This record gives sequence, structure tokens and C-alpha cells, in this order.
Amino acid sequence: MKLIIIIVLSSFFLSSCGGGSTTTLSQTTPAANEWTWVSGANVVSQPGVYGTQGTPSASNVPGGRNSAVGWTDAAGNFWLFGGVGLSATTDTPGALNDLWEFSAGQWTWIGGSNLPQQPGSYGTLGVAAPGNIPGARSGAVSWKDASGNFWLFGGYGEDSSGQFMAGLNDLWKYSSGQWTWMSGSNAVNGPGTYGTQGVAAPGNVPGARESAVSWVDSTGSLWLFGGNNFNDLWKYSGGEWTWVGGSNASSQPGTYGTQGVAASGNIPGSRNSAVSWTDASGNFWLFGGRGLDSTGAFGDLNDLWKYSAGQWTWVSGSNLVNQQGAYGKQGTASPNNFPGARDSAVSWTDASGTLWLFGGESFVPQPPQSAYVDLNDLWKYAAGEWTWVSGADTANQPGMYGTEGTASPNNVPGARDSAVGWTDASGTFWLFGGYGVDTGPTQGGLNDLWKLQSQ
Repeated sequence: MKLIIIIVLSSFFLSSCGGGSTTTLSQTTPAANEWTWVSGANVVSQPGVYGTQGTPSASNVPGGRNSAVGWTDAAGNFWLFGGVGLSATTDTPGALNDLWEFSAGQWTWIGGSNLPQQPGSYGTLGVAAPGNIPGARSGAVSWKDASGNFWLFGGYGEDSSGQFMAGLNDLWKYSSGQWTWMSGSNAVNGPGTYGTQGVAAPGNVPGARESAVSWVDSTGSLWLFGGNNFNDLWKYSGGEWTWVGGSNASSQPGTYGTQGVAASGNIPGSRNSAVSWTDASGNFWLFGGRGLDSTGAFGDLNDLWKYSAGQWTWVSGSNLVNQQGAYGKQGTASPNNFPGARDSAVSWTDASGTLWLFGGESFVPQPPQSAYVDLNDLWKYAAGEWTWVSGADTANQPGMYGTEGTASPNNVPGARDSAVGWTDASGTFWLFGGYGVDTGPTQGGLNDLWKLQSQ
């Protein structure tokens, strides 16, 4: 995945810079499925405005970035960590380790550096300390446990030495304002220790990786799948990792079985940059990503999987890579509808348990030149059918920002990949940044904040 990071960074250098915008909370009540541009800039390549660490301000805003992670705390505040993008200067893009909180309409720089490419300060394994901080990284996995603590695993970034960027397998916990290094290596390229499948052990640990996906079950345990070119499934509970399923070797094709039928032999193929959900019944869902199909061919995927009672079910989509979407009529569910193949989309679950999917990057294998393109289509999956809700069925669409703080049926974020999403207590979805298109036609790192009242 190093090549991907290099391409993203060069895009920041080439993108034009423009003006920012002041953070303002929306004062309107949006209708169902209407977007509101809440804050941040409507042009790419904006540096961060950090202000004073620990002090909220209406002028603070993270810089344009992609491949960050985020979570929502018990009070409903949003948190953002790292990614690849712009720090406090316009001419120094790179991997970041800054930690931000968004609360009451204002951003606060909580910790980490306002400069890129910072090494990690690991301290002592298992011991929290105010000086601890994960190194700069992108493509990590994050989750929140039953106690409201934030957890971070792996990614592509800086270890304790800070000499070069590579894959990580360090596990961190953030609680009461302090970081704790919990497991894994403080050096890059840490190997996996699988142990015996199905048996937890203190020595078990997934190998270094980026762009995996995760779920949290009803007990608060973490589940981790894939990343890089893996299809291994792991569980972290009680301070120990368990290798649950999939292969301990890379580059595995998918075993799809019969669509709609669960089987112990089914397993999604190796992939990265997929999206994941947990439904109201506690089942895990997996969609797309970049990886291997049933034949071993590599590309973007649009397969939808469910993991329940220890078995995978191929639910919909194709078992072949690089498939185009079937959009149908906007706003109308159909068993014939499905999103096209993509990676690096954003997903969430609303209060009713409906699955939602936005944007991502798609490979278009069309002459005279194949290319990766960005999407801004919004989909929902309910009662076994996909609905194309809004956005375009064509690629690289610019954003329609409208008036800051005002919802409108004409508003829509521009096409993008590798954004961050949150869901608040009311079921409203929030979207931040990513790599994509601003008001058009410029592409680069975005720092715009949007919300969608999805119903």
C-alpha cells in the first residue's frame, strides 16, 4: 500500500490552495436525506488551524486529510485522529498523529503534533502516561468499547524510531485523556502470531497491516478482518487476541458458496479498504474493498457479506472484480439494484438498523486508459434490497455546498474516498474530509464537515 500513500501525498502538492470557512452549526432542521455543509472549506488543500491545545475555538479546524479514524464518545462528541494530509502549514503534507474533538460546534486540538511524520512515544507496555502518543499513521482501525474507551490498531505510519513509514500492528487504548500501548510491536512490519485457531493466547497478535475493517459485538469485544492482502478474522477480548477464521497466508481468493446460504467453508477473499457495519441483531456486515474475487483476480469488489453465528453468507453483489453498479430509479428499492465495485467508502447504521453507504473510489477498466475515480453516490440497504438515495451515478462529481449551515435537497458532498464518518445520538450522520473533489474541478485533501439526517 506504500504506492497509494505516495500518490495521495503528491496529490496534495499538486492541488491548489484556497480560502477556508468559519465553523458554524446548522440552525435549520433538515428534511430526511438532506445534506448540510456544517463547516470547513469548500476548496481542497487547506492547512489545519490548531489554535491552543486543549482550547476550543470557532476558528480551529483540522487540515484537509484522508484515511483518518474517528469515534463518538459517551457524551456524543466526535473525535478524529491522524490520517494523511496537511498539518499547520500548506507546504508540509504527510502522515499525522493529531487528536481532535468536535463538540458544541467547535474543534479542539487535544493532543499529538501539529506537524507531520511524528514518531510514536510508546512508554511501557500496559501503562498509561501523559507522554504516550501513537505515531503518525493512515489507514488504522478504531473502535469504542462498552466503557467508552477508544482503541486504535495498526495502519501505515511511524513507529518509535521514526525512521521510515511502513505497516504497524500496535494496539492502543485512549482513556481519561491518556494513551496506553496495549499490545503489538513498537517497530514497523511486526509479524503475526496466529497460534491455534479458535484459542486465545497472550502471545497472539495480528501482523502489521493497514485499511482493515472492524466490528464491536454485544459484549464489547473487537473483531478485525483483513487489511493489506489478508482475509484473516480476529477477535480481541479480555486482553488477548484469537485467530477466529480465514487464512494465515496472504492473497487468498474468496470462497463464495451459494448466494444467500451460510456455510462454514465460506470466506471473503483477501482485501483492504472495505466497509463494515453491525446490525440491530448483532450480525456483522462487510461490503466491497480492493482485493481478490472468487477466481483470484485482483480489483475493486462490490460483494456484500454477513457474518452471523460463526459463518459467512454471500448476500449480494458479484463474486468478480470491477463490476459496474445497477442504480435503478433514485429513491426506489429493488432486488436488482446494487452499488458498483469500490474501496475506501464510508458506511454507518441508522437508528432503525438500516445500512448506509457513501462514495468511495472505483476502478474503471475502460479504454483508452483505465483509471481510478471517486464517487458521491448515497445508498441504503434494508429488507434485502439496495436503494440509490442521492448523489450521482457518474464519477468525479463536484460538491454542491449551498449556504453553510442550511440544509437543501440540492446539497451534496463532492466525490471522495477515505473520509471519516460518525453517527450522533439522534441518528444523524456526519462526514468529514477525505480525498476528492471540491466545488470543482480540483481534487485534493478535503476538510469539509457535513451532516445528513438519514431516514
